Amino acid sequence: SFWRPEMTTDNVTLAQLVLHKGEVVSEFYGPETSAQTTLISWSMAKCITHALVGIAQMDGLLHVENNNLFPEWANDERRNITVQQLLEMRSGLSWVEDYVDGDASDVIEMLFGSGVHDNAGYAIAQPLASVSGSEWVYSSGTTNIVTRLLGNVLGDTPGSHEHIERFMRTRLFDAIDMQAEPKFDAAGTFVGSSYVYATAREFAKFGQLYLHDGMWNGKRVLPAGWVDHARTQHVFDEESGLGYGAHWWTLPGERNSLVASGYEGQYIVVIPDRDLVVVRLGKTVAEKRNSVVAGLREVIEQFPITGGQ
Repeated sequence: SFWRPEMTTDNVTLAQLVLHKGEVVSEFYGPETSAQTTLISWSMAKCITHALVGIAQMDGLLHVENNNLFPEWANDERRNITVQQLLEMRSGLSWVEDYVDGDASDVIEMLFGSGVHDNAGYAIAQPLASVSGSEWVYSSGTTNIVTRLLGNVLGDTPGSHEHIERFMRTRLFDAIDMQAEPKFDAAGTFVGSSYVYATAREFAKFGQLYLHDGMWNGKRVLPAGWVDHARTQHVFDEESGLGYGAHWWTLPGERNSLVASGYEGQYIVVIPDRDLVVVRLGKTVAEKRNSVVAGLREVIEQFPITGGQ
């Protein structure tokens, strides 16, 4: 491996994989981790949710401009919220995404507190804090609203995830030969905000799908234009130093880039102009995340710009 990351107690890289022109050119594993170790996605799962929405739209099951999404929203302004606004994190719903202060945090309450058995129910019940479409607020609750909607349009009944799991496996994971384990809550909702388990190599396959504009071995898995939909940047987030599109981040200075980013420093970075996918999985405190991104940039810049896919 030409790059060995710094390892400290508050910044541990468990896996790092560099895929250039479809070939693994660098692979590194940290303590008690190997190429066979499945690791948690955290919010990288949001990008998998984006893929599922695209496939559902391709099937005519929903459209990003749909509103009137849930009966609970029928009698107030929440009925105006569109799928597109949810994907852009512009729903207007009240939300606090805080991983430290549990008392103030909606994401901790949803995943581990009163919302643990029905993540989407917790998020759907939130009131509007601003006019839908007006303000960007990063929200894991938003993603589980989207995955609940997917379950509904696919025909899942409360407590069951049979249809959405089959859809995920046949139309996405099997289609790209990806071994992955999604998790579901007791209500049957795919916890698309946070919980997909896979190895670094398997996450890299998902990055390759977006690198190649949603095509896999000559077959279209995602609808035409859906990768562009993901990386159409709507906001720049000062805290992370990344742009935000639709359930994917973007890396400033790298044209057409896509970044899947998760808690504790999980990353899939897709750089089409360099024919590059970089996966980094680990346990990094928030204060060290910028140094991880800087390290990833160093790796990326070792590969020449060759043009787009």
